[in-house]
Amino acid sequence: MTIEPYRISIQQDRLDDLERRLASVRWPDEIDNGHWQRGTSLDFMHELIRHWRKVFDWRKAEERLNELPHFRTEIDGLGIHFVHRPSAGSSDPVPLIATHGWPSTFVELTPLLDTLPEFEIILPSLPGFGFSDIPTGPFIHRRVPELWVELMRRLGHERFAAHGGDLGGGVTARLGMFHPERLLGIHITNVYGQIDDPRATEPEQRYLTELAEWERQEGAYEHLQQTRPQTLAFALRDSPVGLAAWIVEKLRAWSDCRGDLTSVFSLDDILTTVSIYWLTGTIESSFRPYWDHGNDPDPRPWLRVDVPTAVAIFPADISRPPREFAERSYRVEQWTEMPRGGHFAAFEQPELLAQDIRRFFASTPVLLRTSRAS
Repeated sequence: MTIEPYRISIQQDRLDDLERRLASVRWPDEIDNGHWQRGTSLDFMHELIRHWRKVFDWRKAEERLNELPHFRTEIDGLGIHFVHRPSAGSSDPVPLIATHGWPSTFVELTPLLDTLPEFEIILPSLPGFGFSDIPTGPFIHRRVPELWVELMRRLGHERFAAHGGDLGGGVTARLGMFHPERLLGIHITNVYGQIDDPRATEPEQRYLTELAEWERQEGAYEHLQQTRPQTLAFALRDSPVGLAAWIVEKLRAWSDCRGDLTSVFSLDDILTTVSIYWLTGTIESSFRPYWDHGNDPDPRPWLRVDVPTAVAIFPADISRPPREFAERSYRVEQWTEMPRGGHFAAFEQPELLAQDIRRFFASTPVLLRTSRAS
């Protein structure tokens, strides 16, 4: 199948509909929520929606996004959107496919285009996110690694590097797990896996305790998206304010903003992400990885990832496992504990992330000479 240039162009009637909905918000009451203890702050949402209506201009955001080299191709019946930026400064560039997570889009990873100029960068939108097609069937999570392998083959790469965090970290791990012959190595910011050995180390036991407490405090979104995503979809597909509140709370809770969300994300940054979900109608389909994972009747077992692996742990991320936990499931050859940053690493700390990616893949020069398809 062909790869075709793509241009983002949202129909005007969708923008008109959005404005009508923003003009008729039914605001909730709030009881003592100035510090976000009960969820998204009413004061912050008033500010955000005022900005959405009076300041933010989707057409300008669209124009900025269209300065990037966008493409689409159909793979296995699914249209896949991706940004593809060739290397700006290397005769033998590392081809790197980087996968976003939730509640993100490819936009989260675009700072890597500037911070890794010597790499060939491919930023796909996951199926059901943004400008990729919405799958009609369940269990798409099984197929994504195969889709990415085929995408890279079409771009001329039999071997390549991969990076990801959150859902993208899972995709990246499974690329290494099921297609080790295609991977130069993987770089991840979150660690999937499990401990079957009852002799867990003290740091591992402490990590599991902390993770359980995080699930109790913060995991309601995941449980709901895994068990009753359709019910939630009715609300978030009908209300752009509800959608924004759902996403904003996670941006604040998971980033290294220390309670001040706009110290990391500008209001325009936030609204670009929220607008992509709203204007493409993809919030419900973005829940499908959670549903699929929790309801797969034939789940693939978690196997050890034996390709070279680099792990970057950011201090404000959702989880911060000890190295020995990662080494149970991955061939860890580089381990970095970052001084700052959170869940949205490429957006929050693009230079730190790029330095870590560069350092890791610079250590595998022999493999790189076989990355290009013959």
